[in-house]
Amino acid sequence: MGKRQLWMMIFVGILLFGMMGSLDSVKAEEGDASKEVAMLTKKQLGLKELTVPSPAARFTYNSGLTFEYPDAVRGIFVTGPSAGGAKMAELTKLVEDTELNAMVIDIKEDNGNITFEPEEDSPYADVAEGFIDDPRAMLEELEEKGIYPIARVVVFKDSLLAQKRPDLSFTQNGQVWKNGKGESFVNPFMEEVWEYNVELAKIAAEMGFEEIQYDYVRFPEGFGSRDDVLEYGQGKYGDMDMDNVQKRVQAVTDFVEYASKELEYYGVDVSVDIFGYAATITEAPNIGQNFSKISSNVDVISSMIYPSHWGPYFGISKPDAEPYRLISEYAKVENEVLGALENAPTSRPWLQDFEAPWLYSGPTKQYGKAEVEAQIRALNENGINEFLLWNAGNNYTKGVDYTPLN
Repeated sequence: MGKRQLWMMIFVGILLFGMMGSLDSVKAEEGDASKEVAMLTKKQLGLKELTVPSPAARFTYNSGLTFEYPDAVRGIFVTGPSAGGAKMAELTKLVEDTELNAMVIDIKEDNGNITFEPEEDSPYADVAEGFIDDPRAMLEELEEKGIYPIARVVVFKDSLLAQKRPDLSFTQNGQVWKNGKGESFVNPFMEEVWEYNVELAKIAAEMGFEEIQYDYVRFPEGFGSRDDVLEYGQGKYGDMDMDNVQKRVQAVTDFVEYASKELEYYGVDVSVDIFGYAATITEAPNIGQNFSKISSNVDVISSMIYPSHWGPYFGISKPDAEPYRLISEYAKVENEVLGALENAPTSRPWLQDFEAPWLYSGPTKQYGKAEVEAQIRALNENGINEFLLWNAGNNYTKGVDYTPLN
C-alpha cells in the first residue's frame, strides 16, 4: 500500500469518526430533549390525573352514611314538622313494623320554606323553618334502622321566592300572580331558579340523603289560558324557533336533565313527581310536562295516580270509588309508554291514603285497609313493585298489608 493511500485511509477514518461523534451528539441531544418532553408530559398527565375523576367511577362524594337500596321502595311521605317532631317516632315504628322501608321527607315545602336551619350565610337562611333540628342525626337514625331516605324538593311552586324576586316569577298588572289558592309559582324558563333548587338538592345529598325527589316540576295548572295576560321572561328560550307550548315542554325537560347531571357527583338517584294523566297523552301542553322526555332523564318516575284526582277516565265514571280498577288501567298505559324508552326509569307511583270529600255530596268514600291494599295489588299485578303513600297529615291507615305479591 502506498503512502498516499495510507494517508487517505487515515483521513477517511478520522472523518468518519468525527461524523459518528456528531451523530452521537445529536442523538444525545435528541435523547435529552425526549426525556425532557417525557418528564413534562408525565407531569402534565399527573396533574390531569389529580384533577379529573375516573370516568369509570359512579361518584366520588361520600356522605359517610350507608343505605342499601331496598328490594323495592315502599315508602311514605313525611312533612318537615313530622320529621322534626314527636310524630317521627310513630312513623318510624310504622315502617319498622311493616313491609314499608322508605321515607320521602320534605326538605323544601310547597310554599318555598326549607325545613332545617342552614349556615348563617346561606342563600336559604331567610326561608328556613327549623322543623328538623338536626338532619344529620335524623339520617343516622334512619341508617341504623335501615330506612331508605328520600329528600323532597318542591321546585317551581314557590310563593316565597316569587314574592322576593318577581323577576323570576309571573306578574299581572305589576303584581306577582297567584292562583285560586293564593299560591305563586316561579318561572321554569329562568335558569337562576334551576340553580337555586339544585344547589339545595346538593346540600341534601351532602347530609346523606340517598335520593332527591323533585316535585312541582311544571308550569302552573292551566297556564295556557293565562299565557297572553301574564308578564314573564323566557330567558334563552325567547329566541328559540318554536311556539310557547313547545318552549314550556323544552324548559321543563331541560331542567330535569340539568338537575340530574348536576347531582351525578353525589351518587344520588334523581326522581320526579308527575301528573298521572301525562302518561296518557303525548304531552301536557299547559304545564310543560312530557312524560317520556322527563322519564328519559331520571332514575325514578313517580306518577301521582290518586284515584280521587281523575275525572271520568279509562271508562270509569267515578275513579275514586274504584281504586283497584283505576290503578290497574293506568299501570297498563304507563308500562307501554316506559317500555318504548331506551333507558326507562324505575316506576314508583304515588298512591292514595286519604279521603276526598269534595267529590261527594253524600257520604264520602272511605279509604282504609281494603282501598290501600287494592291499589298496591293493582300495581303488583302489572309488574310495578314500588310505590309511595301520600297523606298530607301523615296519618296512614293502620293494619295495611304492604307485602309484595310473589
